[in-house]
Amino acid sequence: MTSILVVDDEPQILRALRINLRARNYDVDLAADGAAALRLAAAHPPDLVVLDLGLPDMDGVEVIRGLRGWTAVPIVVLSGRAGSGDKVAALDAGADDYVTKPFGVDELLARIRAVTRRTAANAAPPSTVRIGQYTVDLADRVVQAADGSREVRLTPTEWHLVEILARNPGKLVSQRELLQEVWGTQYQTETHYLRQYMAQLRRKLEDEPAHPRHLLTEPGMGYRFRPGPPTPSPQGHR
Repeated sequence: MTSILVVDDEPQILRALRINLRARNYDVDLAADGAAALRLAAAHPPDLVVLDLGLPDMDGVEVIRGLRGWTAVPIVVLSGRAGSGDKVAALDAGADDYVTKPFGVDELLARIRAVTRRTAANAAPPSTVRIGQYTVDLADRVVQAADGSREVRLTPTEWHLVEILARNPGKLVSQRELLQEVWGTQYQTETHYLRQYMAQLRRKLEDEPAHPRHLLTEPGMGYRFRPGPPTPSPQGHR
């Protein structure tokens, strides 16, 4: 049974999530502050954490950092903070997804299922991924049309970006994380670099660069890679 640690200082949210999660056969632990969350996580390591940022004893970002010091457990932030700065800080600290309050239980459950699937898939990093009509071989650094008809050349920087995104399928990767990994810590605010290179990648790999289906922008936060073949066009249209 999948175990979930829910961390929130609002009793009604703790009750609602306990009822809804247990009804779907999750094992649930509850914590009303950061210190209790860290103690519970250490004593009974969960399979996933749902975490509020506005806790009474410490900021939720500190809880994320505390967890990331020893575990890669998936963390879904559930917070009333809707500003992009708060989202970026949580994602940079190691959160896997971010849901803003007020929230729908069905949406939160879908996010939990998605993060759980990604974690299972990421246990063995893929050597190849599909981006539309192209197969990307991450080991040999080859991008080729699925039918073998043509090969696409990527620059070293483009490859670095593709590798980071492809090894985190479905996960939001923050702008700061990408800039730090690809260009270094001194470039963490140079978001125009990302815009330029992502535009180049879309021109090379997306069927419709202006309407990407695989290399997605999350405005003000970062980028998300959605793997898969191209979506079939309706019959009679191209």
